[in-house]
Amino acid sequence: MASITFKGVKKSYDGKNFVVHDFNLEIADKEFVVFVGPSGCGKSTTLRMIAGLEEISDGELYIGDRLVNDVLPKNRDIAMVFQNYALYPHMSVRKNMAFGLKLKKVPKDEINRKISEAAKILDIEQYLDRKPKDLSGGQRQRVALGRAMVRDASVFLLDEPLSNLDAKLRNHMRTEITKLHDVLGTTFVYVTHDQTEAMTMGDRIVVMKDGYIRQVDTPQALYDKPNSLFVASFIGSPQMNFLDAILTEQDGNLSVKIGDFSIPLPPDKGVDSNLKDYINKEIIVGIRPEDIHNEDIFIKMSEESTFETQIDLAELMGSEIYLHFNFQGNMVIARVSSRNAVQKGDKIKLSINMRKIHIFDKQTEMAICH
Repeated sequence: MASITFKGVKKSYDGKNFVVHDFNLEIADKEFVVFVGPSGCGKSTTLRMIAGLEEISDGELYIGDRLVNDVLPKNRDIAMVFQNYALYPHMSVRKNMAFGLKLKKVPKDEINRKISEAAKILDIEQYLDRKPKDLSGGQRQRVALGRAMVRDASVFLLDEPLSNLDAKLRNHMRTEITKLHDVLGTTFVYVTHDQTEAMTMGDRIVVMKDGYIRQVDTPQALYDKPNSLFVASFIGSPQMNFLDAILTEQDGNLSVKIGDFSIPLPPDKGVDSNLKDYINKEIIVGIRPEDIHNEDIFIKMSEESTFETQIDLAELMGSEIYLHFNFQGNMVIARVSSRNAVQKGDKIKLSINMRKIHIFDKQTEMAICH
């Protein structure tokens, strides 16, 4: 088993423009870490540098205690699962899984034992003699995982392995990969642009943008305390609402003024922050859709943050409804229970849970308080 350490790692293809900048990160042995970010942010390039498929332009990369900058991929003790499965079409599942072991001259009995164990864990025993073209996308992905498993590698690298699957199968395979990590007890590094995968699978999430690490933390900490507007917008579905506001003060009490609507802040909000430096300045208020309520009991408790609005669109999502409406010139989404059966055109009262709001610096887009 092995940890992974990045020390000032950079990647450039032309020696001038960098796609990964000053990457510093410590991934613990047996940890499940997810790299997440929009397309082109450098997450797959970073994964490929771990694998040795991309050269490191600057900095140091360690797997365990070994510097691997110049170590060939085959000697790094890693296993990689690709987005497109990368199976040999002319070989059976069994031969696909055995291929890497045969190259290493592993005894035939041991190869058969490893394949049998992996196939049982992944529930693909009945497909061992079939060829990839005879399998579904989910079955092919299991074969690709099995081929990686039999190598007993110290590090598993997974590059958007579920992106070619339909939504139902993706949900199932998320669970399977998480279970697999628990069974193998191996270091997993997983790349995705899907924040749902990141939130449900990773011990820690590395949020990337433009080749930089923007924040590294546990899923819950990222959700509760995003350090910037970008992270706040990327983590959560539907994404956080952002409203232009001005911070005001009266008799020592702080309020946020959104358009013509002024809402007092809870006394404990921002006690340890530098919020008072922003009095009479423009800020951005972040409100997650689930922190806007239409329940009578909440509205009665939160009269100061309650307002009336007309619903422009109501999206029924089963147990929830996404309500789209205009609030002081801002298009806002609330996520409420479907028990109330709110429909397009309805005029209803909604209330913001002010204890859950986030406040950001409008210029730097960094978080001021949560």
